[in-house]
Amino acid sequence: MIRIAVDCMGGDYAPEEIVKGCILAYKELGIESLLVGDEKKIRDILKREGFKEELQIVHAPETIQMNEPPSNVLKKKNSSLYIAGKLVRDGLADGLVSAGNTGAVLTVGKFIIGSLEELERPAIGVALPNPKGKTVLLDVGANVDCKPKHLLHFAVIGHTYAEEILNIKNPKVGILSIGEEEGKGNELVKETYPLLKASRLNFKGNAEGRDIYAGTFDVIVCDGFVGNVILKASESLGFAVIQMIKEEVQKSLLAKIGALLIKPALNNFKKKADFAEYGGIPLLGAKKPVIITHGRANAKAIKNAIKVANEFLTHHFNERLSENLRKLLPQEVKA
Repeated sequence: MIRIAVDCMGGDYAPEEIVKGCILAYKELGIESLLVGDEKKIRDILKREGFKEELQIVHAPETIQMNEPPSNVLKKKNSSLYIAGKLVRDGLADGLVSAGNTGAVLTVGKFIIGSLEELERPAIGVALPNPKGKTVLLDVGANVDCKPKHLLHFAVIGHTYAEEILNIKNPKVGILSIGEEEGKGNELVKETYPLLKASRLNFKGNAEGRDIYAGTFDVIVCDGFVGNVILKASESLGFAVIQMIKEEVQKSLLAKIGALLIKPALNNFKKKADFAEYGGIPLLGAKKPVIITHGRANAKAIKNAIKVANEFLTHHFNERLSENLRKLLPQEVKA
């Protein structure tokens, strides 16, 4: 049986919502979790929830705080996040889920669990909604400073994510730039472009910012600095749009009546923008699934994050990625 190590002490609502999410994953999805954290607190929550089935608890007396430097996780070897990562590394768990300190989760993914041998660096990928389906954007925060080879690898990672997880065949790949013409962009983009062009990927050239949500490309690559700014701005815009709509609706009776008529559509839109529906974003290229979920994750988000980790395992994502790195890259940049 697949078992996912869950950092029960990371996140704004830990351990209550985290443990509840593990219970939901077991009851609704049949996925077993290893609950890592303060054993007494975890057992008290399980008892309070009336959960009779046995889920294994691994005691961890320390916690990585949200404001701690990420590197501290390598020193605090009794922390729930470190121990969860070690369980995955040692083969006692099949994947990791955490709502804790994002930098610390990345550190665990990179230095404790490790990357696939064919990759120099893993990347964080996010599937953003568009009118046609989803656009995979990566990297969105794992690698601030990148070389052309890294972006080329990210393109193969995104291609594999689109094919294996999103079921998009022969996905269209682009590199984020300030113009669609070849030759536009900074030095990193200009140097990466010919590598992508020489690959066996379905490379369609430069993507502009407007293409991210238009569905023009299935996969768009960029460095982690740019990607993280886009991700945070997009999240903020989604919430701002919903709030502005609510404020405008309150201004007249006619607007309130109209809002009632389109409420199902608004709810569907909100669902698309709700991080709890997606569970978390994956660190792609780690040896085992590492799912980073929002610090404000509730039980539903944790359940869905565990589901995402399980999907990467059942789809044999890493095996397909290794194959694609051998098959799709130009010979001179495979090593």
